[in-house]
Amino acid sequence: MAGLVPAIHVFFTGSSARKTWMPATSAGMTFETETSMVMSQPTRRLHIALITAVSSALALAPAAAFAQDAYPTRPIRLVVGFAAGGPTDIPARYVADKLSDTLGQRVVVENKPAAAGIVATRDVLAQPRDGYTLLLCTHFESINAAAYRRPGFALDDLAPISLIAKYYYAVALANAVPASDIASFTRYAKAHPGEIRYASIGTASAQELFARQLERLAGISMTKVPYRSGPMVLPDLIPGRIQFYVSPVIGVIPQARTGQLKLIGVSSAARLAAIPEVPTMREQGIDFVRFGWLGICAGKGTPPDVITRLNGAIATIVASPDYQQAITKLGSIPQSSSPDALRKVIEQTRTEVEGTIREFGLQQDQ
Repeated sequence: MAGLVPAIHVFFTGSSARKTWMPATSAGMTFETETSMVMSQPTRRLHIALITAVSSALALAPAAAFAQDAYPTRPIRLVVGFAAGGPTDIPARYVADKLSDTLGQRVVVENKPAAAGIVATRDVLAQPRDGYTLLLCTHFESINAAAYRRPGFALDDLAPISLIAKYYYAVALANAVPASDIASFTRYAKAHPGEIRYASIGTASAQELFARQLERLAGISMTKVPYRSGPMVLPDLIPGRIQFYVSPVIGVIPQARTGQLKLIGVSSAARLAAIPEVPTMREQGIDFVRFGWLGICAGKGTPPDVITRLNGAIATIVASPDYQQAITKLGSIPQSSSPDALRKVIEQTRTEVEGTIREFGLQQDQ
């Protein structure tokens, strides 16, 4: 288009002016003219107005073209801070797949299972805040912010987009442990102090917080074994190398249904439809009602229109019958939210765990 518009230069000296049309080419033709004239004052003002209008149109043309480029125009990364196939990864991949269809660009899941999600969070926040790098944010963001004095990020660095699910925890035992409920387990643990090994995903994780609380309430002593992710726990739990694991229900239902391990309690207030045979912790005299959550976040500063588009797309996916059925069957609760509602969940989770972390002296440097 630039070749069709002559460059215009007007030089004024007194009442005379010379208008020079610089060379411009289009479709193989060259135009070059030069005219001298004497302008009246009104004519001079008219020419100045025309020149200003042309210049403004040319200056705005690139911006207008850019504004027409609708997000997204290239693939999107969704970074998951835990291993593939785990309780955070499964819903993330479902949402990513459906987002790809909705947005018309691939949403690629990238797993970075290290430091209870801290590596993934830092990676996302180190990228441009343009909506092309997203984080599967979890309650671990809140826990890490409370458990580490220098986690390498602040919760305010996140731009919440939407929840995608909430979930409760199940207490899983190796089949080798001679217990079928919390009462028989605590009797066995008292008779074998320090011999029960429990899995923990990160510092001050739900696994560690529950184990510490159970130790205090029941007067037992267990040994912590750290793991990087849930899928790494199961190969040790099933043969009995560790004996006790508090897992998101979605992470142990398949193994429980095939008899590879047993579930003796859930952290919900009422029994779960997916495993109605498993009693709640509260039914068994342990006041432990706690849920985890999964959401999609970006970096603070991501354009508001990008946040809005992603929020609407995620809400549609979460409300779909396919997603509702798949997630409910695995023991989780499908749930979307507004960005502000997810922000409140993030902050509330941190508030809830801070007291327990202080009580058991779990805060660390990072």
